[in-house]
Amino acid sequence: MRFKTSLTFAVAALAVATGLTAARADDSGKDWTKVVIGTEGAYPPFNTLSASGELGGFDVDIAKALCEQMKVECTFVAQDWDGIIPALQNGKFDAIIASMSITEERKQQVAFTKKYYNTPPAIAVAKDSDIPAATPEAFAGKTLGAQGSTTHSNYAEAKFKDTEVKLYPTADEYKLDLENGRVDGVIDDIVVLSQWVKADGANCCKLLGALPVDPVINGEGAGIALRKGDDKLKKMFDDAIIAIRESGKYKEIQDKYFDFDVYGG
Repeated sequence: MRFKTSLTFAVAALAVATGLTAARADDSGKDWTKVVIGTEGAYPPFNTLSASGELGGFDVDIAKALCEQMKVECTFVAQDWDGIIPALQNGKFDAIIASMSITEERKQQVAFTKKYYNTPPAIAVAKDSDIPAATPEAFAGKTLGAQGSTTHSNYAEAKFKDTEVKLYPTADEYKLDLENGRVDGVIDDIVVLSQWVKADGANCCKLLGALPVDPVINGEGAGIALRKGDDKLKKMFDDAIIAIRESGKYKEIQDKYFDFDVYGG
């Protein structure tokens, strides 16, 4: 789960203030039969983009199940993470389903549904690393990589005061630097890291451990972001999340990707 920086919020707020956004005052009169969904496509296993341009992953499969439950036609748009909130505000799509953390700062700019999953952050290191624990003390004087503009980079900068935090545009780039010894560890969602060290990163790296969740930084879980005022669409998504949880569809999708419960308490 990830988080936008204040700069992105400022850009989005300026768009709202200057009338550059396509957001409506409300959607009470709209008949939602078609919904456009934005996702990143670069955060496996949650969202991916194949060489042929097909979006997939847990976020996308959950989105498709929600659309089926709501009986609406959904289309998907791949959007770089750094521009995803402004793109929503400017009407490029109607909803963001991209492992976006629900945080108080973001709530100032967008509306959120209830969570659809909630997992903690963690740290991965090289297999031969002598760093004993995923703690600020153990990383004093070390270098920690993170994807920029995320809850994880915010967490590292807030909690690991004596550590150099190196930021990357994508998760793939910090993984490459860890593989090549250019950082001592990396921080991200525990699912992202655990899946990686079991597959592509199996020869180089290991999961060091999970980190304590800070609700102020990490938020309330991953939710669907919507334009403020789209209350009708929000209720549709909220009802659909409850419905696929109760029907077993959520578990069916979850079990395709994970061997544990990602919804959280």
